[in-house]
Amino acid sequence: MPRRHHPTLRRRRATALALTTIGTLLALGAPAGTAGAAPADPGPAKITATPRAGAAAATLSPARRASLIKSAQSTAGTTAQRLALGAREKLVVRDVVQDADGTTHTRYERTYAGLPVLGGDLVVHLKSGRTTVSKASGATLTLASLSPKLSATNATGKALAAAKSADVTGTATERAPRLVVWAGAAKPVLAWETVVEGVQQDGTPSELQVVTDATTGKQILAAEKVHTGTGTGQYVGTVPVGSTLSGSTYQLTDGDRAGHKTYDLNQGTSGTGTLFTDDNDVWGTGLPSNRQTAGVDVAFGAAATWDYYKDVYGRNGIRNDGVAAYSRAHYGSSYVNAFWQDSCFCMTYGDGSGNTHPLTSLDVAAHEMSHGVTAATANLTYSGESGGLNEATSDIFAAAVEFHSNLAADPGDYLVGEKIDINGDGTPLRYMDKPSKDGSSRDSWSSTLGSVDVHYSSGPANHFFYLLSEGSGAKTVNGVAYDSPTYDGQAVTGIGIDNAAAIWYRALTTYMTSSTNYAGARTATLQASADLFGAYSPTYLAVADAWAAINVGSRIALGVNVAPIADQTSGVGQAVSLQVDAYTTNTGAGLTYEATGLPDGLTLSASGLISGTPTTLGTSDVAVTVTDSTGASVTDTFTWRIAYIYATATRVDIPDNGAAVESPITIAGRDGNASATTSVYVNIVHTYRGDLTVDLVGPDGTVYSLLNRTGGSADNVDQTFTVDASAQPLTGTWKLRVQDRASIDVGYIQRWQLTP
Repeated sequence: MPRRHHPTLRRRRATALALTTIGTLLALGAPAGTAGAAPADPGPAKITATPRAGAAAATLSPARRASLIKSAQSTAGTTAQRLALGAREKLVVRDVVQDADGTTHTRYERTYAGLPVLGGDLVVHLKSGRTTVSKASGATLTLASLSPKLSATNATGKALAAAKSADVTGTATERAPRLVVWAGAAKPVLAWETVVEGVQQDGTPSELQVVTDATTGKQILAAEKVHTGTGTGQYVGTVPVGSTLSGSTYQLTDGDRAGHKTYDLNQGTSGTGTLFTDDNDVWGTGLPSNRQTAGVDVAFGAAATWDYYKDVYGRNGIRNDGVAAYSRAHYGSSYVNAFWQDSCFCMTYGDGSGNTHPLTSLDVAAHEMSHGVTAATANLTYSGESGGLNEATSDIFAAAVEFHSNLAADPGDYLVGEKIDINGDGTPLRYMDKPSKDGSSRDSWSSTLGSVDVHYSSGPANHFFYLLSEGSGAKTVNGVAYDSPTYDGQAVTGIGIDNAAAIWYRALTTYMTSSTNYAGARTATLQASADLFGAYSPTYLAVADAWAAINVGSRIALGVNVAPIADQTSGVGQAVSLQVDAYTTNTGAGLTYEATGLPDGLTLSASGLISGTPTTLGTSDVAVTVTDSTGASVTDTFTWRIAYIYATATRVDIPDNGAAVESPITIAGRDGNASATTSVYVNIVHTYRGDLTVDLVGPDGTVYSLLNRTGGSADNVDQTFTVDASAQPLTGTWKLRVQDRASIDVGYIQRWQLTP
């Protein structure tokens, strides 16, 4: 029979003005070690490796996590200056992850002139005092105007029109759109963000996020925020379920997992319905005619997903904050879908065609709830390539939960939605070993992938994950036959699903951002595999092989490999330490290092460490050659610029009117371009409301007046001043002189990087 298209596992639209996230379908299993577990086929040989100690995320108590977030927010201003963000940009902490070795990964959102920046998120990684950054956008945030030409009313009209064209029905409930900065493109623009809430054609709630250019009125984005996707259940069999005795009645409230509750919506489409209860704590019959049966599948799916993330990664709930979601079964009548919704922080399941095939299988639950994990971490935008990666992430962890649960009734596999028979012919919804078998999904990346529906553009990432887990070619796993091809015709050796999932989880939670595309996912997973297993280890090379097998990047050549070295800028008189990251695939072969063009004062050690103190201004072309004992070698080239660079302080405290009250002054500098004169930019924020003068005093006593005003509001001063480089030494001590109404003079040393 022809393949039936179903909205299940397709992302939906919505009708109203509000922002949320929901999921797509999958199925779960029971915790590892559950009675009746299905034996796993030994399968072909794989690369075996154990993640390195210290690289994985540490398990943080809610109090410790909250403390890290508070600390990061208190220093957000300093961090913004260290990252050379603009004077009008601020950082807002979303989350902090800390590795067992103390490395911290702080995820930030950005604002610009007080407006939220969509696509401006970034992650700051701090290890042993060294900072690196993963950015959603590298674009410089500058806007010519913050005044929209398109009115909020017109933005709402355009959003409602977008919802109508997306087949969202029902009466839209509206709230005012918000003005934002859209940084998801090469050139940031002022935009309106509107969320339209309604109902999709199949009855799924819809929350359609529409972003409209506030100058041209052009639609930038339309992305759905609702992702569709002991008892006896219909799919999981007889399993333990978490229940709580209340009086003489048992409730499906899981006390071991933060009180997760499972409700019966009684065919309703709103609210929570009624909590499942029972008089003897024996739930369901395994038949859909018994209402508790779906409740068992749902409660077990939630527990198995919670346990997987907790047992394997130490993640304390979907948001890692110890708070439980809740689940709702029996949604609507003959509703053929299930969805995760961030706005209610809940999972919802329909009963399927004829109310006999509920969408409550284990991989459906794990898939949908994993949308919540993605929303709480990388928050991959649900359109284009990032949308495909969002969808694939849920498929990936649905498979991982199935294998971890190890149920006899639902053994782990690389099929998506195989239990729910959504096509009506016994076939699964999607295939990870060869995604194109569903008739719509792509097996490999191409330049047109971003224009494909996200449930089909997820195919290459699903294919990557299968290849990385099991390898290419014909094989049977848990009784299911697979035969996975590769784009480049070369074989891939698997590393096992546990290691593959660990790499994807670390990439998602540590390196991916909202705009990550397939190329970015390759970079993120290679970095994650380097963290967990070592750069250029067999596992690392297998990751590169699996990406090449879906036409993303190249395989890493055998022999000597050197990680690309970025162009460097260092200061005269400031110590340098740069380790060349090299590896040889020739077993047992040692490495030697040579370099030409190093700036004066720097040397290269036998271990590949470039160190020393630069002594001479200028720019050098550096070439580093690494050779192993078999004679294989590779050379990497980059430029190294030596300039006057000084640390930037960020705070001054002065008393107001001579009292012991601190009045913070935040100062930020930018690079100047020196020739005969040097222009230097300074931004000053002063919270004191009163008389204030601010002068810059050069090393020779020359005074540059920055501010002189009487009374008024707090100050935020942007000023560019000019230094006469021919007469004024750039390297001396510069002082910022601040005087308040009590004429209290504060000398403050503020230093900039000045281009010689």
